[in-house]
This record gives sequence, C-alpha cells and structure tokens, in this order.
Amino acid sequence: MKILSALHLSVLSAVVGLTACSNTQNSSKEGLASNSQNSSQASTATTKTAKTVAITAIVEHPSLDAIRQGVIDEIEAQGYEQGKNLTVNFQSAQGNTATVGQISKQFVADNPDVIVALSTPSAQSMAVASKDIPIVYTAVSNPVAAKLIDSNNKPTQANITGLSSQLPLAPQLDFMQQIMPNVKSIGYVYSAGEMNASSLKNDLNAELPKRGLKLVEMPTNRPNEIGMATKALDGKAQIIYTSMDNNVASAMESMVESANTLKLPIIASDEFSVRRGAAAALGVNDYDFGRATGKMVVKILDGTPVTQVPPAVMNDLTLYVSPKHAQLQGLTFSDTVLQKAVNVDTTPVTTHGKAK
Repeated sequence: MKILSALHLSVLSAVVGLTACSNTQNSSKEGLASNSQNSSQASTATTKTAKTVAITAIVEHPSLDAIRQGVIDEIEAQGYEQGKNLTVNFQSAQGNTATVGQISKQFVADNPDVIVALSTPSAQSMAVASKDIPIVYTAVSNPVAAKLIDSNNKPTQANITGLSSQLPLAPQLDFMQQIMPNVKSIGYVYSAGEMNASSLKNDLNAELPKRGLKLVEMPTNRPNEIGMATKALDGKAQIIYTSMDNNVASAMESMVESANTLKLPIIASDEFSVRRGAAAALGVNDYDFGRATGKMVVKILDGTPVTQVPPAVMNDLTLYVSPKHAQLQGLTFSDTVLQKAVNVDTTPVTTHGKAK
C-alpha cells in the first residue's frame, strides 16, 4: 500500500537471481571474458602489497556469515587474493563475552592491517583494546549508543570507522500495523546485555505509545533462553518483533518453534531470519551490506588513513516474506504485500544478484 510503495522496496535481486542462468548462447565468449578477467585480477593481486585482515564476530549465524562473506568477496574483488597477498584471520566468540575480550587482545598482539568487527559487542571490545590499529565496525545498529561515534557522526577515537544499519523504526511499525491492523501489543524478546538490543527497546518504548501500542518486554541473557521467553508472550502479545539481536538470531529456530505453537507472527529485519522461520522482515541485504563494508576496508588497505574514511549508514530496505511461515503463525499476507516483497519460499538465496 502507500507505506510500502514509499519505501521503494526492491525486488531486483530476486529477479536477477531467477534470470542469471537463462542465457547460454554466448557461453564460449563469456568463458573467454571470464578467463581474461581472472588473469587481470591475478595481475592486480601481484601489484598489491601483502596485507592481513582480522575479522571477529560475537557469534556465527547466517546473517553475520553473509556479511562476513561479502566483506571478503569485496576485498578479493579489489585485487587482494588469499594465499598470495591477503591473509584473513576470522575468530568467533561463540556468544561468550569473555571470549570477545580474549579475541580483542589476541588481535592487538597480531597487529593486522585492519580489524573488521561484526556486531556491537565485538566492535566495543575492539575499541577498548586498540587505539591504533584501524577498526571497521559493521552490523552495528546504533553506533552512537555503542559510543563508537558521536551524534555528529564523528568517531569517538581516531582509529575507528564503519558501516551501520540504523534501520528506521517507523517503516517497521507501519508494516506491522498494515499486516495486522488490530494489533495492540508487540512482543520483544531481547538480549539484555547487548547494547543494540537495549537501545531498540528504548526506542520502541518511546514510539509505540504514540500509536496506541504496548511493548511486552522479555529480556534474556543466553540463546538457550529464547524459546522459553517467546512462550512467555502467550496471551500478552499479538506479534513479535526482533531486529539485529545476535542471541535471538543464533537461536531463531527456538523462537520459531514457540511462535508457531502460539500462532504469533515473527517480524524480523533480515532475509535469513525469514528463511529460518520468521513470517517477514524489512531490512537490508546482508551480503550487500558486507560488500559495502569491504569497500571501506579496501580503502584503508590501499593507504587511505582511517580518519579519511567516514562512518556511513546503509538503510535501503527490502521486504522479505514467507507466506508458508506466516501461515504457521496465523497470518496471511495480502496480494499488495506479496507484490512488493521478495518471497523467500519461491526464490533462491541471493548474494549481490547471484544465486548462492
């Protein structure tokens, strides 16, 4: 309807993904072009100085994995090749906050050329650990609340920059009210220890009363609590909203199992949550987000001072839906919604327009 059309929700990636393999007439020419391109990239790789990139994440789940792959692919697309002039060291904290600190100390000791911190906890820990090594944060929803940048978009320390996904809250709420016009209460299962999740809780508490809506909070501390916290929404909430919460993302299947039992639709903010069981998500494409982050990393690897790579925000929204999952959660999408969305039930996983 009006709200969704104003968002310019893109289905281009799905269209390209469906047609990418349709033309085989010029396969011989394409093969020659591909060989030429590969030779050109190999030549470029030999002219680049060898670099090391350290990547850390609070936990591994499909959304963060797609961002990480996008970062690496963009670096390699710009003339760096693992095994030749690029070393990538990835470390996951597996959701353990103590391990986050240990990884940060190890990375400082290793002294890589650039550190990429995926997620708010990892970025905050790296910022404390190093004031010298360039740090590029990504998958951070509110870098101001995380004290990585100030309200004027200036980094709080000279070695930090990054890309944030400050998804506007209004379109999320508009969408929930569109698909469930009689909604009065929104359930929010969140990680009490994650700055991004707590910050979103505060934003929801500020905005929902303006719409006559109530927030039902269910704080958790560990992924194994997500399922039970979701069950506790029974009779209290009519829909569930989750966004950029790493504990929830790592235990999405547990949330989905409980939500299906209670017939509570889950609205998320990333494609992979929908593929794993959520009814819908309004957010950025994770892989493209990683590619954009990778461009910032390459600038620094190529010699641009981190102070000359300003922090940026990526918030182009795409609507992902799963009519199958929505039905399990007691929700049916209108034709209007389906026409504006990428239906994950009928489209393959896509990365930058290519089927994966």
